[in-house]
Amino acid sequence: MKRLVLAEKPSVAKDISKAIGASQNRNGYIEGNNYIVTWALGHLVTLADPEEYSKSYATWNMDDLPMIPERVRLYIIKNSKKQFFTVKELIERKDITEIIIATDAGREGELVARWIIELAKAKKPIKRLWISSVTEKAIKDGFSKLQDGNKYLNLYNSAQARAEADWLVGINATRALTIKHNTPLSLGRVQTPTLAIIQQREEEIRRFIPKSYFGIKVDFEGFSGLWIDPKSNDTKTFNKELRDSVKNSIKGLEGKVISVDKKNKKEYPKELYDLTTLQRDANQRFGYSPKETLSIMQKLYEQHKVLTYPRTDSKYLTSDMIDTLKDRLRAINTGSYKDLIQPLLKVNITEIKHFVDNKKVSDHHAIIPTEEPLRLNELSDKERKVFDLVARSFISVFYPPYEYEETTIKVRINDQIFITKGKIVKEVGFKKTLNTSDEEKHNLLPELKVNDKLRVKSISETEGKTSPPSRFNEGTLLQAMENPVKFMGDASKELKEIISETGGIGTVATRADIIDKLYKSFLIEQRGKEVIITGKGKQLLELAPEDLKSPELTATWEKKLKEIEAGKVKKEDFIKDIKSYTKLVVEEIKKSDATFKHDNITRIKCPDCDKFLLEAKTKRGKSYVCQDRECGYRKSISTLTNARCPNCKKKMELTGEGEGRIFSCSCGYREKLSTFENRKKEEKNKLGKKEVQSYLKKQEKIDDSINNTLADQLSKLKF
Repeated sequence: MKRLVLAEKPSVAKDISKAIGASQNRNGYIEGNNYIVTWALGHLVTLADPEEYSKSYATWNMDDLPMIPERVRLYIIKNSKKQFFTVKELIERKDITEIIIATDAGREGELVARWIIELAKAKKPIKRLWISSVTEKAIKDGFSKLQDGNKYLNLYNSAQARAEADWLVGINATRALTIKHNTPLSLGRVQTPTLAIIQQREEEIRRFIPKSYFGIKVDFEGFSGLWIDPKSNDTKTFNKELRDSVKNSIKGLEGKVISVDKKNKKEYPKELYDLTTLQRDANQRFGYSPKETLSIMQKLYEQHKVLTYPRTDSKYLTSDMIDTLKDRLRAINTGSYKDLIQPLLKVNITEIKHFVDNKKVSDHHAIIPTEEPLRLNELSDKERKVFDLVARSFISVFYPPYEYEETTIKVRINDQIFITKGKIVKEVGFKKTLNTSDEEKHNLLPELKVNDKLRVKSISETEGKTSPPSRFNEGTLLQAMENPVKFMGDASKELKEIISETGGIGTVATRADIIDKLYKSFLIEQRGKEVIITGKGKQLLELAPEDLKSPELTATWEKKLKEIEAGKVKKEDFIKDIKSYTKLVVEEIKKSDATFKHDNITRIKCPDCDKFLLEAKTKRGKSYVCQDRECGYRKSISTLTNARCPNCKKKMELTGEGEGRIFSCSCGYREKLSTFENRKKEEKNKLGKKEVQSYLKKQEKIDDSINNTLADQLSKLKF
């Protein structure tokens, strides 16, 4: 008799097969040693589209809304039918006595497997493999302590509830708004509040009025001091007359030291990485988008096996991992890490507690290296950079704190106080492990004591203006999604606590996709690194129901989902409430008398339907898109390439068609494609003509991929 193992992806299935001794490759599975290992190609099954419930739903009609099925149906994803039926046949084999779920250990991973099992109508016993890395050791350890599948039924119920609720609200609200205004307008309980957060920041910037502030700097022998406003205890004032008066009152006078305060201070290592913090740092350091960082992490986890499971919201480890820490350090004891790790291997690290906390780990612990030996030469440049962030973070927590002595000196001139601070590093500690370019700036002060007299060398005025809040970049937007409390306005204290407890809006696994979806829906765009809401995005927020714009909705949902997972709330009760809410949302949209007007319309007509085209910006350039949602025409007019400007080294845009295409840069540089090819051919160790053509073909594939994605979306938008 045999056991069937269901993995999420073929690559993971191969790793599991190797670890448990299954080596005979079959069509869609691997067999051997009384095991059969198969896989799900990510998702094989999803919730059925509306037209699967009724053929009339294929045509978008306001009278059909809301669409609320009595019971949801599952549907085999079109391109996955062959693999689904392979898995189904395996489940039905008489020699299979047990199913082992080995999909990703989390809510969505549970859903992937359970939907397949449910649609295949499997009745066989279920076990669960729950691991955080796919090294051979981790897999073998996991198989030695398989869990009863019933233990994870509530996790499945929670995942089902989330999927069904998003289907009910998202599809009905999106259809209602799209039909009402005859343009694709997408709503969702995570993406719409995220858009509202971006708009709120834009409003804060728009309303901001800069204020001038003023200060005084005095140069003494060997150091400088800043004037302190006695009322605000700040080194600046908004009162210019006061500043000028103070400056005049100290001219020609000497200073007197009134205090010398020395304090020993410590700075401890930062917490280990969860996914959101890693995505933020990779965006700030390297400019990687959250989705790109997650993709890199998946390769480091699945392909190279050097990092643990990436989709985690924890920054801590569990106590049972302490015995593995030295093995993980040994695994990365190579290259530039060697000098940092060698001292750690000589000491006892079992007593370290500050990054170990069982109560702060839910499904998965923080992202750290595995016990798999690191082979840096096998990693791409981007993979190395992301791995380096995690590796140095991991190494740093074993090091002592950064210690320094901070000296604060106060000097009186007349009745005015001037302050200066300096520090002396006592122990570099964990900072020696971090690969950062910002060197510690030391302000070394002369040895002074109270009542020392100081000659004033010069007095200068300082001034500036207050700055508005910064626009979001993708990294800071992730932070706002994780902690959106400040954007919840007058929401109750209870709801703010809920959103904090549930980890914000969206999950670590979905936030990158949400941001990407906002780009693809033309609701946001990127200017440099800044995320900007578009005119379409602003109008969508004006048209959207109030509840869908606030993080409060997702806070209450996540609270219920957690309670379903804990067995405190029934899934059926939650869905009943969601159905009632869906009816209210659709009714509100139907009754609204608001209108939508395109603010990016051109005077160029669509070649298919003769209506005026819209100019839409994406992360990769600009496109013309037909305003008629039924038409779906789209044409790329410029693409942001990886070709660098020879003047300013920024990425250039490629516009035009055929041999007439032109590279252009924001600095004003322009170059014909033929000139670009010749220049590259002449440069040593640079791209030749064939490589340039290959590069351009890759760019075209990217454009086609974007076009096809939009076309697929628009093809469904029919009356």
